Amino acid sequence: MRSRQMDYQADGWLLSTGGELRMPFSDTVKYSILGISVALLLLALGILIWQAFRCCTGGQATITQQDAVNRAPLCVVGKARTMRNYSGAPCTRQMENVSTEVCGLSRCLSGASDLTSGSRQVDEEKQDAIKKVDGSIRFSIFYDQLQSQLVVTVLQVEGLLGPSQTCSLQPFVKLRLMWAGSVGVEVDDCTDKQGKGTAPILWTVLQEWRTRVVKGSCNPLFGDQFSCIMQDDKEFHHINLKMEVRHFDKFSRHTVFGEVRVPLGQLNITYPLELQEDLKTPQKDLVGEVLLTLKFLPTSQRLEVGLLKVRTVLTEICSDGALYARISVQCNQHKLSYQKTSAVAHSLVTVFNEVLMFSLSEFPLDQCKISVSVYETHMTRKLPKHLIGQLTLGKEENSQDKHWSLMMCSVRQPIAQWHGLLI
Repeated sequence: MRSRQMDYQADGWLLSTGGELRMPFSDTVKYSILGISVALLLLALGILIWQAFRCCTGGQATITQQDAVNRAPLCVVGKARTMRNYSGAPCTRQMENVSTEVCGLSRCLSGASDLTSGSRQVDEEKQDAIKKVDGSIRFSIFYDQLQSQLVVTVLQVEGLLGPSQTCSLQPFVKLRLMWAGSVGVEVDDCTDKQGKGTAPILWTVLQEWRTRVVKGSCNPLFGDQFSCIMQDDKEFHHINLKMEVRHFDKFSRHTVFGEVRVPLGQLNITYPLELQEDLKTPQKDLVGEVLLTLKFLPTSQRLEVGLLKVRTVLTEICSDGALYARISVQCNQHKLSYQKTSAVAHSLVTVFNEVLMFSLSEFPLDQCKISVSVYETHMTRKLPKHLIGQLTLGKEENSQDKHWSLMMCSVRQPIAQWHGLLI
């Protein structure tokens, strides 16, 4: 009977407490667990409040540091004035305070300008690496007054590259006899080196020569001699001899190692004169101007390039001389397409008035560039074409051409602008 009563009581206890959860712990254990949980909650709230207070005080600290940097010179001036009022010897403590404030200011300023100084150092290192050119060229110049003939001899080029690259090196020298014809038009992409906004000198190429290619040598010996007829030796102060040392490449453009410019007017070349000059960074020369129009049609994704006029300097009048332009569009250093204009008789200002259209349906306009090359050819005689100059328009990595930006801002409208033709 007792067992039945106990089973009945146990079943009644389970039925009465079916909706409640009872833990098999005493009240002390329960209260201790509750206290620990409350303590952890208070600790978390304390950490949260401390982080919020730290953020607020950190912002105020930066503001106070800037105020201290701005007010520090005033404090130093005030201290200097107070020191002048006393007739005694200067106080060393005040001098120490001033020195400490100056050190603090220098630290603050250096911390603020770390990024700018680092970027400037990187840019300067890149510029130094570009400007650094190894090697020199040895040559001789002589003007024969009896025959009115200028003779230039390329003797040797020394110290081009290291001995590890002698196998792939194929140097040669390209010579240009350039004459300062006139002053060019003030164009945006070509200014004078001495100052901004001044019109640069417009050069023209009188003669152009090229030496033979010497394979696998860092110090190639040439001994090539070139000559031309110069009627008036008084024009030598307008003539420069430009020599470029290049690496011959059969499948792509030749690499220019460096150049040497020799002003003939500053030398006494009535007798053979042998010189040796160090190679310098190659630079472009302005040989003409081109008037271009650009228009972009966004719906059809087409680019219209209009070649209106080409201005050059004429040294001699050729009856069969003609000019034509080759305009190509490049995207990501790959040529998409090119078109040629018709040949027009060469004059001081050659008028084309031709518009060429390029389709850019597969490539974005921001990644494209326009290259314009002007060539001189002959109508009747079968002579090789002669490159007069080139120009490139488009968006670079760090800068953007003004004409290109105007075209992007005003779509469906032709924008005309003069550009320098360089060589």
